[in-house]
Amino acid sequence: MPPAATPLKQALHDARIEAAERSAVIIELRDAEMARLEILNEAVDKVFKDIPARHTDYFDRGVSGGVQPRLWIDAITHVAMGADKRTYRLLTDTANGRRVLEESTEVPAMREAITRYVARRMVAREQSLATTEDLQEAPQKSGWKTFFAFLLGAICGAAALFAAVWFTTNP
Repeated sequence: MPPAATPLKQALHDARIEAAERSAVIIELRDAEMARLEILNEAVDKVFKDIPARHTDYFDRGVSGGVQPRLWIDAITHVAMGADKRTYRLLTDTANGRRVLEESTEVPAMREAITRYVARRMVAREQSLATTEDLQEAPQKSGWKTFFAFLLGAICGAAALFAAVWFTTNP
């Protein structure tokens, strides 16, 4: 006949069962989050297939697991599930902290928000590249012109110095 369980042993047994049930619920919630993010990832497939080849390296889309699953759009922007585990949140990291760009429980609304974000990032990149190309195409001064300008300045400086010494020593 097994010895009678003490109140503490019974409480420990009950606490272990509760903890196991909670962790099972947490795992189920995390799996549900991953599934919802995978659904959104599939919904934006067409958007990312339309990105021109010159911009594909700018975006790095994929679902990451972990404590808080995320659908990454690029290095600074991702979709995470809200506290209710039903709301999609499009978040971006800025110099001043994280900003919420869009929140919705609907996949089509989030697909549109991600599409707008991708389009804006592509336009910003094109403008940045155009500005860089304009700076590179700016006419450069010839090396000879720079040398002659330096030589003329050195001669004028030497002449001014010689004149200053001449007039201060000869009254």
